[in-house]
Amino acid sequence: MPELLIELFSEEIPARMQKRAAEDLKKRMTDGLVEAGLTYAGAAAFATPRRLVLTLDGLLGQSPALREERKGPRVDAPAQAIEGFLRGAGLSRDQLEERDTPKGAVFFAVIEKPGRAAGEIVAEVLEDVIRNFPWPKSMRWGSGSLRWVRPLQSILCLLSDEAGATVVPLEIDGIVAGDSTEGHRFMAPGRFSVSGFEDYASKLKRAFVQLSGEDRSAHIWADATNMAFGAGLELVEDAGLLAEVSGLVEWPVVLMGDIDHAFLGLPAEVLQTSMREHQKFFSVKNPRTGRIEKFITVANRETTDHGATILAGNQKVLSARLSDAKFFWENDLRVAQAGMKDWLQSLDNVTFHNKLGSQGERIARISALAGELADFVPGADAVQAVEAARIAKADLSSEMVYEFPELQGVMGRYYAERAGYSQDVADVARDHYAPLGPSDDVPTAPLSVAVALADKLDTLTGFWAIDEKPTGSKDPYALRRAALGVIRLVLDNDLRLSLDRFVDFQLLKQKIQLNGGASAEDLQALGDLLKEIADHGVFGAALQAVKARFQAQADGPDLGEGSLLLRVGDMVPDLSTDLLSFIHDRLKVYLRDQGIRHDVIDACLAMPGSDDLTLLVKRARALSQTLATEDGENLIQGFKRANNILTQAEEADGVEYSFGPDVKFAETDSERAVFSALDVAEAAIKPAMAAEDFAAAMHAMAALRAPLDAFFDDVKVNADNQAVRRNRLNLLHRIREICLSVADLTRIEG
Repeated sequence: MPELLIELFSEEIPARMQKRAAEDLKKRMTDGLVEAGLTYAGAAAFATPRRLVLTLDGLLGQSPALREERKGPRVDAPAQAIEGFLRGAGLSRDQLEERDTPKGAVFFAVIEKPGRAAGEIVAEVLEDVIRNFPWPKSMRWGSGSLRWVRPLQSILCLLSDEAGATVVPLEIDGIVAGDSTEGHRFMAPGRFSVSGFEDYASKLKRAFVQLSGEDRSAHIWADATNMAFGAGLELVEDAGLLAEVSGLVEWPVVLMGDIDHAFLGLPAEVLQTSMREHQKFFSVKNPRTGRIEKFITVANRETTDHGATILAGNQKVLSARLSDAKFFWENDLRVAQAGMKDWLQSLDNVTFHNKLGSQGERIARISALAGELADFVPGADAVQAVEAARIAKADLSSEMVYEFPELQGVMGRYYAERAGYSQDVADVARDHYAPLGPSDDVPTAPLSVAVALADKLDTLTGFWAIDEKPTGSKDPYALRRAALGVIRLVLDNDLRLSLDRFVDFQLLKQKIQLNGGASAEDLQALGDLLKEIADHGVFGAALQAVKARFQAQADGPDLGEGSLLLRVGDMVPDLSTDLLSFIHDRLKVYLRDQGIRHDVIDACLAMPGSDDLTLLVKRARALSQTLATEDGENLIQGFKRANNILTQAEEADGVEYSFGPDVKFAETDSERAVFSALDVAEAAIKPAMAAEDFAAAMHAMAALRAPLDAFFDDVKVNADNQAVRRNRLNLLHRIREICLSVADLTRIEG
């Protein structure tokens, strides 16, 4: 069976586009060929800076002949209907067949399509792929209409089998497909012909081109680590840079150079970032000191001086780049050592969001919230939390972060240390942005946890306050990431706090700020309101208590209908409920990845205290483990049976069967056994729930499975004796109440 080889040879393809382009070439070609009837055994795609390559083996020599039969309109149908059918089938009237059917005589079209040669189909599909290739950016050149990422120079398209290789006839904008390609631009100029993929790959290697990106990456990594090891140093791992550099060269040559001693005092992160971003250099560190001392660069050719000239040029450019970094560092240190006041003041003039004020205003909100949260983070000091939050974002005004935004937080830690702050406070600057994703490390230092949580809650409440919520796949402010950050900070640090209290607290401040600030009367009332929330944690009740208190004072502030506090206060509960629902939705996704079903989480969300995420997840995990057992699964069926019978009876009778059942009306041993089992379960569940020992409570609940099964097998609930019937329905109510005290089992599916 034929083998197909395609190479699209062009000027340099940006490294970031190569992998996706190779995948697109493979998918679009194979989809098009299969749709046309050409199947294949295997496919592989490759990319280098100057070529996209696709090879297929086991390709059919031609597409199979097809015979299709289509049923058309009745013979006596209107002429327009028949003509439309003919156009769709591509036939004339005399080519139709008339056949009798139960509905009368009907036209049938028999369409026969002969097989087509593979070369003809390949040419057709490849032209369509090239002309409609999904480059993120493309260009035109010369006088043609073809668009490509960079000027396309040649097309190699070969079908080969035992009889030899054949060029697929194809011409696109004056580029005629052939059987030749080029090797390395400098080390092996000139074209050469190939007869198939094996010959192609072999000749390319002799022409100093490594076709596989994976092979180039492995070669770079092996040579670089060996060079570093030979110098007693260690290569800093950077998978993203490795992937990019392997897309910049066709024949990688690894070289190691020195960093001028004048720059070795710069922070390691500054050296690494500058070299990676500007020069695409790998960093080499001293494992004993952690200091970056050398760099690795990857050339695209071998030279007679073994790269000495290349290294000299790179070192010269690097010194210029690092001179800038050193200048920024030294200027920043002067500000940091003076206490960072200039930076903090300048943040008042930096807009965070046009509706949410400046960075300075945001930092003030985060600082206040961090102080409140510190009381719920074991080991965190409220005063230190406020101070750590106040300086955590100071580096946003620094010259270094302006040049390298990705170093925000990292530089903040260095500057806080130089400003004389303790290590714990300084670490907050670096750690409070975390976690940035589902696999990112979560801060565990108490101060960092308090400030990181305050930062994310302020972000969420701020954008909720201005109605900038995620919609569909759009999330421009990364609010889903912020919600996941809140979840992971709370759960990984086993924090016990009522989220809705802090959400209410922050939403109220956001709304007041959005409405132009508060009057003296509002500020006085706000202070009392926040104290009420702190004492009781219920926003609506706290707001009403404050309003009643001031109305009762003859000389108290005027909190009438025009009061800003009351106007925005009425908005907070709905916003708070919506935001907590959003956080709970993200929690479902997070726990689903850990094997906990969404209905299990719903069953726990319906219980009191669901804004305490640690409590919620503890309950959900215990319920999930119980449902994984045979007793737990069968108990759910027994509970649902009891609940359904009880619900139907209450609807039919128009009464609620919530009176205590009496064992003296029990007629069977299985019925009396349920009374005993419920007494035992209730005695175990109540103290277990009070102690938040959900596993013990679930275990006690699951023990009801056997007596319930026996009860429903032996007993008819809707007995003819009405006293017995009422007693049994009251018994079902007790079963329901005891089970629902653990979790809302009505929400469990199945």
